[in-house]
Amino acid sequence: MTDQVYLDYNASAPLCSEAQQAMIAAMNITGNPSSVHASGRAARKIVDHARRTIADLLGGDPERVIFTSGGTEANNLALSGLEDVTVFTSAVEHPSVIEARSDAKRIPVDGDGVIDLAALEAMLKDASQKGEKVLVSVMLANNETGVIQPVAKVALLAREYGAKVHCDAVQALGRIPLDMGRLLVDMVSISAHKIGGPKGIGALAIAPGVMLVPQIRGGGQEKYRRGGTENVLGIAGFAAAARRAEAGMAKMTEIAAKRDRLETELASEAPELVIAGKGTERLVNTSCLILPGMPGETQVMALDLGGVAISSGSACSSGKVRESHVLKEMGLSDIGSAIRVSLGLETTDEDIDTFVRVWSRMRGNAARKKARHAA
Repeated sequence: MTDQVYLDYNASAPLCSEAQQAMIAAMNITGNPSSVHASGRAARKIVDHARRTIADLLGGDPERVIFTSGGTEANNLALSGLEDVTVFTSAVEHPSVIEARSDAKRIPVDGDGVIDLAALEAMLKDASQKGEKVLVSVMLANNETGVIQPVAKVALLAREYGAKVHCDAVQALGRIPLDMGRLLVDMVSISAHKIGGPKGIGALAIAPGVMLVPQIRGGGQEKYRRGGTENVLGIAGFAAAARRAEAGMAKMTEIAAKRDRLETELASEAPELVIAGKGTERLVNTSCLILPGMPGETQVMALDLGGVAISSGSACSSGKVRESHVLKEMGLSDIGSAIRVSLGLETTDEDIDTFVRVWSRMRGNAARKKARHAA
């Protein structure tokens, strides 16, 4: 970490010391996890232990946890691994879900970004009448707004029509409780680098009865569900970060207080400020802020120059000149003026003070510049 105030945890969290230490220890293991000699068995032990850790975190079965290269691959495996299914996804899903199946049918959301259950039921009923097998994919928490979806209600509805449910829980991991049994879902995608683990490692957990066609072939790894030698270093770091994230759940109340103070102070200074999804349940660490008249990218650069790192939306869309599909589906205005501020376990009260100060200065400078041009 640098001296810069980092408030972009939804893009990636800093590598935690626990993950770093676990990865350093794993570096001393030479063997391939598929080898039967002592060194290979040592590598296999790391993988198996991590698999149990991830399964415990999700309330799942270790034998049904598939390690992947990240959340994107996990989502792609879930959406492409089932044969002969019609896919329904919410209109506000992550690009790795939306682009995984271009033929998917979109479920609309309301003004807060919450899925329209009545619309979903109508779609399920229509598919059932046509004899179609359906997979519904709905994220647990939105990466841009933090809005939490009623996934258990979605799953109950899907079960009535014999549909399976996949849940992208990448942003929810470590921030709200995750339990596949309570969510009633068939598949859950997660990723390490959102919780202080290394980049390039994720997992897809599947329920009994889910049979996936592997998308990466070439070996019997991951119970023949995903070929290729396991990323032992990444897996070791993932497990360590998962244990830390579970313990860190106790700090979510403190993070909520920091996020709420940030929003309150900004709103009191700028009545025109719009907070996307404010009217519904959100992740306590996430604020999507729309400041009409000031492009999001301009805000990101100004804040960066002021020593604060945030983003203008999904990290997977950064650098691309396009408006947020999430905010568009919510029917919001001035969506090109949105920024995302996301807090983490390391965020301090001083970080919030710095952000508010730099943001206020940025807004004041913009207002003065506009006044000069008007004159």
